[in-house]
Amino acid sequence: MIDLRSDTVTKLGPAMRAAMAAAEVGDDVYGEDPTVRALEERTAELLGKEAGLFVPSGT
Repeated sequence: MIDLRSDTVTKLGPAMRAAMAAAEVGDDVYGEDPTVRALEERTAELLGKEAGLFVPSGT
């Protein structure tokens, strides 16, 4: 059975914990998060746009 309630019930394995520990981090408020920048740049490239903007929704 697949539990779709929340990702907070997920039990992380060693590989996922290692990936999280090795991930680059930054503050996206000032555009300093390398992961968000990469997502925005890749999306703009795929859509043929000059730039992209990641705006998550809380709804």
